Amino acid sequence: MKLKILAFGITKDILGAAEKELETQDDLKVGQLKRILEENFPPLVKLKSYFIAVNEEYAEDDQIIVYTDEVALIPPVSGG
Repeated sequence: MKLKILAFGITKDILGAAEKELETQDDLKVGQLKRILEENFPPLVKLKSYFIAVNEEYAEDDQIIVYTDEVALIPPVSGG
C-alpha cells in the first residue's frame, strides 16, 4: 500500500519535502510508522517531540492507519 505523509515545519525540512509516499505491505499502527520514519530519517529522533495526526486528529501509537487516511507529521510547537 502507498501511504501519503504530509510534513510541516522542521519535519518538512527533515523529510526534504512537504509530502512523502511510503510503501508498506499492510496497514500500520502509528507507533510502527514512527519507527519506520525514524529509521529512514534519523534526525526525527532528535526532536524533543513530534506528533502524528491521522485524519486531522492527534493519534496514539496503537491507532491503525489505513492507506486512505490522511497522515501528517506535526512538529514540536514552541510557545511564547
